[in-house]
Amino acid sequence: MARFGWVAAVAFALAGCSRPAAEPAGPAAQARQDPAAQLMALADEYVALQLEYDPTPAYFENLPLQRHDYLPRNAAADLARLRAREDALWQRFGRIDPAGLRAPRAQVVHAQLRELLEAGRGLRVCKQEGWNVNHMFGWQTGFTELAARQPVADAAQREQALARWRTLPAFVDHEIANLRAGLAAGYSAPRSVVARVIRQLDGMLAAPARESPFFAPARNAGDAAFAQAFEQLLAGQVQPALRRYRDFLAGEYRPKARDSLALSALPDGAACYRAMLRSYTTLDRAPEEVYALGERTVAANVAKVQELGQALFGTRDLKTIVERVDRAPDNRFASADEQLQFSRGLLERARERSARYFAQLPQQPAAVEPLKPEQRGTGVSSHYEPQPDERKPGIYRINLDHPEADRRGAAEITLVHETWPGHHLQLALARGLGERHPLSKLAFNSAYAEGWARYAEALSEEAGIYTTPYAPITRRLWPARGMVIDPGIHVYGWTRQQVIDYVVESGRFSAETAADFVDRVAAMPGQLTAYDSGGLEIFALRREAEAALGADFDLRQFHRCVLGDGIVPLRFLRERVERWVAERREARTATTSR
Repeated sequence: MARFGWVAAVAFALAGCSRPAAEPAGPAAQARQDPAAQLMALADEYVALQLEYDPTPAYFENLPLQRHDYLPRNAAADLARLRAREDALWQRFGRIDPAGLRAPRAQVVHAQLRELLEAGRGLRVCKQEGWNVNHMFGWQTGFTELAARQPVADAAQREQALARWRTLPAFVDHEIANLRAGLAAGYSAPRSVVARVIRQLDGMLAAPARESPFFAPARNAGDAAFAQAFEQLLAGQVQPALRRYRDFLAGEYRPKARDSLALSALPDGAACYRAMLRSYTTLDRAPEEVYALGERTVAANVAKVQELGQALFGTRDLKTIVERVDRAPDNRFASADEQLQFSRGLLERARERSARYFAQLPQQPAAVEPLKPEQRGTGVSSHYEPQPDERKPGIYRINLDHPEADRRGAAEITLVHETWPGHHLQLALARGLGERHPLSKLAFNSAYAEGWARYAEALSEEAGIYTTPYAPITRRLWPARGMVIDPGIHVYGWTRQQVIDYVVESGRFSAETAADFVDRVAAMPGQLTAYDSGGLEIFALRREAEAALGADFDLRQFHRCVLGDGIVPLRFLRERVERWVAERREARTATTSR
């Protein structure tokens, strides 16, 4: 899964999809009334507003940021003002006629801005600030990455760094106030998730200031006086604030946190879950529909696994196939280092064999690195960290906590999912191609991003990237189970043990890693459905294009079309691919009629 969502769209100049030509710009007086000009001005305001309230996206996708001296604004009054300003933008957005948007760039921006505003307003029913305790992407780990990217190149920037981190105690106070208000209103995070966050904080607090991940600005600056001042700041203000938050969670919050994993345990939980699904998948599907689609897809995958099991092991019994894959000596790791080196060794093979399926590959390299120290042993999953500086590699952070339980086939699948031809290819290509509006760097949605990565797992089999006979089986055992598990927990009340059993049945996870996985789903309701919601849509679009075009179908151009706008809502992606298919068919008809 992608670690952060601020990724870029790709200009049509290098896309496979054909689009109508842009109309010439009119005089300045007309431009003020032009829908495209109005839209772009609105998009500018949206980007500025988001960065005013949260500067962190700027450090992951090169968004314009003039100041580096503030943290995200999380006071209740600030959040209320943000919602009011977003409502005003939504009202103005509704007055823009999309029929007047002829330019391709404007069409992309319109789809992205609509999705951002609609999904964000829909999520308000969740009142997430009242139960914002999350071991996966919580502020406590996100801020360590912000510290690592803090600009400190000159004296002015170093002063801004000190100013920023002096505000952490106030941020913590607001966070505690929000959580107390949430408890009073009946909102809380799952107790098991709270315990994992406490462990993360314990790890951060165990180290002296100079060894803290928050000390990164001082390490990067190479300035002894600044390092001393920053160390004093950490020891005197930052670490005490982290300790205060940790003690609040352990002493006051955890005893009142909910035992239930399910979002349905919260006020308006059903409406919140539907909004979460909408936000992660960009599709307005009922949880019951998602669950049913997941069950059908899992059944089809199991049937294919039985065919592969018969060929490899001489049996169609699913349990036996899973056991044989799990116990195969050549599918195991002897140590965490062996697991790390195995994944690193597959990286170049993945890149080379991906090349023939794409019209162009990005030049930015990828690298495989372990989780950061403060993330280890806390249930953080392997993930991709984008790097906006194309001279530096995008990082696949690999979880090495359970090498004895992980398997080579599964490690191959995760590697291609996160790097080539998955997230790294997708995001680096989007970042490197053509002009784009800054809004595109905020327009992340999991269904497109994770859907592409799921599709990449299958494409990797087609490309001959996998080196073990177990990856083709393993990659089919897991997909779509998230569409069952996620609503299973949050709607149907599945117990922790039910989830563990269903996850272990897939053979992709051991009982130990499955236990970690349960809390991931509890902390991020709806997100697990996004992988296959997006993946199934891309698979469907490819099948439809192949059927419509026959011998004229060009896979490289299809991939260009799918990736050609960067991250977009799935409905918009379907429109683009269907237009591409129609135009290729028209071109074929015109050629044959000559």
